[in-house]
Amino acid sequence: MTHPTMPIFDAAATTRLIPYATLVDALKRASIDYAQQRIVSPERLVVPLNEGGIMLSMPATAPDLAIHKLVNVCASNGPRGIPTIHGQVMAFDADTGETLFILDGPTVTGRRTAAMSMLGVLTFAPARPREFLLIGTGTQAANHLEAIGDLFPDARVWVKGSAPARAAAFCAAHRVQGAQGCKVRDLQPLADPEAAIPTAIDVVIALTTSKQAVYDEAARPNRLVIGVGAFTPAMVEIGARTIEGSALFVDDEAGARHEAGDFIQAGVDWARVGGIAAVVGNAALLPAEQAIVFKSVGCAAWDLAACRVAREALSGG
Repeated sequence: MTHPTMPIFDAAATTRLIPYATLVDALKRASIDYAQQRIVSPERLVVPLNEGGIMLSMPATAPDLAIHKLVNVCASNGPRGIPTIHGQVMAFDADTGETLFILDGPTVTGRRTAAMSMLGVLTFAPARPREFLLIGTGTQAANHLEAIGDLFPDARVWVKGSAPARAAAFCAAHRVQGAQGCKVRDLQPLADPEAAIPTAIDVVIALTTSKQAVYDEAARPNRLVIGVGAFTPAMVEIGARTIEGSALFVDDEAGARHEAGDFIQAGVDWARVGGIAAVVGNAALLPAEQAIVFKSVGCAAWDLAACRVAREALSGG
């Protein structure tokens, strides 16, 4: 008995299979499915590798699909000249357990993370944003720039890095990519990264692994703040000053209690932290005239959403 060759997709092919606009819609559905326990997504398993690296095992199942993401994160790869993250996302038939296809793990992670931020913008921003600030200049900043370009092409994007030269280099590199990486109206580094954030900025997205706040301004009802980069209790990007004056929401309520260092270090009362699934698509449920901080920590349910999108594309739907 012969079996058809199982398709394995590299980074470029995975990118084509999960466009941002479709992925945002899939995440909206998945956030509700997850909250209503139609997706089972247990806490990720973390095991150590050499030199401080980690292996992450993240399964998720739903009646229509099952997935397993296995990725290795090795910060020591920088001097080696190779990416920090390696791994794959495998999709399975939920009835037979057969493997359907395999996607590039870092690509799925980057795109579904940026798409979750865009779902946060569509859910929590009081109006269509015109000005974004990305804090960080790494891979996730690049993913977010692409997602903003796809969903908000009329926006101006500002960039703040750990040093002014990093922000300038990031902007210069992505401007020359044209349609492949920079579809926004304008892309600029902050002229003075030490000064207060310009008042015109509608959405701030923090994308670092900092252990001290990179954004700690007074809460503003007309500015949405999204935290993405800090994913351990020791990391913090958004300061207590911002958090204390804001309504608080997360993508994954269970995971955030263990991983949202911004909230953990600020000592938040978790009773005042809501999940995005409770308000997605229903602005009437949002607090009126109050600043909002949305913290994204990620979970395998979002990888399952990406595999749903890929499966639909592969089926010709």
